[in-house]
Amino acid sequence: MNESMTITLPVGALEGTAAVFSAWLVNEGDTVHKGDPILELETDKVAMEVCAEKDGSIGKVLAKSGDDVDEQTILGYLNCGESSELASVPVESEITPHSQTTETSPSTTKLTEGEDEVARKGSRRHLIGPAVRKLLRQYDVNVSAIEGTGKGGRVTRDDVLAFVEAKPDSARIMSDAPLSSVGTEALKSKRVPHTAMRKKIASHMVDSLLHTSPHVTSVFEMDMGRIIEHRKMCKMGFEEAGVKLTFTAYFLAASAKAMQKVPVVNARFHEDCLEIFEDINIGVGTALGDDGLIVPVVKHVQEKNLFEIASALQQQTDKARQGKLTASDMKGGTFTISNHGVSGSLLAAPIIINQPQVAILGIGKLEKRAVVEEVNGEDIIVIRPKCYVSLSIDHRALDAYQTNLFLSHFVEVIENWPVPESK
Repeated sequence: MNESMTITLPVGALEGTAAVFSAWLVNEGDTVHKGDPILELETDKVAMEVCAEKDGSIGKVLAKSGDDVDEQTILGYLNCGESSELASVPVESEITPHSQTTETSPSTTKLTEGEDEVARKGSRRHLIGPAVRKLLRQYDVNVSAIEGTGKGGRVTRDDVLAFVEAKPDSARIMSDAPLSSVGTEALKSKRVPHTAMRKKIASHMVDSLLHTSPHVTSVFEMDMGRIIEHRKMCKMGFEEAGVKLTFTAYFLAASAKAMQKVPVVNARFHEDCLEIFEDINIGVGTALGDDGLIVPVVKHVQEKNLFEIASALQQQTDKARQGKLTASDMKGGTFTISNHGVSGSLLAAPIIINQPQVAILGIGKLEKRAVVEEVNGEDIIVIRPKCYVSLSIDHRALDAYQTNLFLSHFVEVIENWPVPESK
């Protein structure tokens, strides 16, 4: 008996949000096994692959690149059963088909002759992830020319970069015609199409700043001496337990303590009320180079000690940089920290609030500064490790009083962090 099942997104994959369909990783008629990646999509925070739920062959594919999809969208059909390769194509859907079978009509995701051959032999070379696909487009390289080092011969991001570096003449960056001329020289340029992630980030930022909430920023200066001393004493012990102790972990811990003093910072604004959360779920802005910014969330920070915070933070940031975050890893945030100082920024204002939150904390670059301190009634100049800390707020929800009170408590926690006595 043959069975045809619909291909949809797994329940809970997007937690009710929409995504943009990127591409099929297979063609109609291709045989797939349970767990094989068959398509990829993008949200404003993450690119992800969807895998086959059963063994079978790909029937009619419906979704096409650029389509808005959610968990109810039928993306295509999977033919299961004893003769899945010969199963009949399901009835036409109202959604415009992405492609016909490879025998009757070309497809934008059709494999090249060489790729099709290795696919029939069980190779995974034809399964290309979002990061690899972007590099192939950028350098105008055919994947069939690259030797894959991934599982089943799959081409990885490092394979593409190594190929480009080794053969610069065969890989070129796509460019458009000159935009204009200055004197006798034309301006050389290239145009890189926006990804779905970048488009959604842009829309989200504009909505937050111009259409949703009025931003106001307050800035304090903070002494990092106690934190530096504590980290120096505890860093090795954390590393022996497999956890990297970063300054950001201290910032999460101090934020949670400050929120317990000023709970309205951990809130969401509604037209008729301010919703104040009991759980403190802090998102940490993580840059992905030119690909954008994502915000993995460390949940229930108020219940964790420093080691637990550092461990959870490391897990989330590692997943972010490896492209393994799921939608649930970025949901449920009630507050956000942007540690922009790691890239050399002293101060950033305002930092765009991650809606529908009401505040975002910014940490600037740590540097040694000459400051004046009073010692035994005399003013002396000392060198101290300092940085600027800012809080950008939704002025509909918070005023200067709550903003400055939060920052005062935050700075107090950092500057008075208990340091173990050295033995």
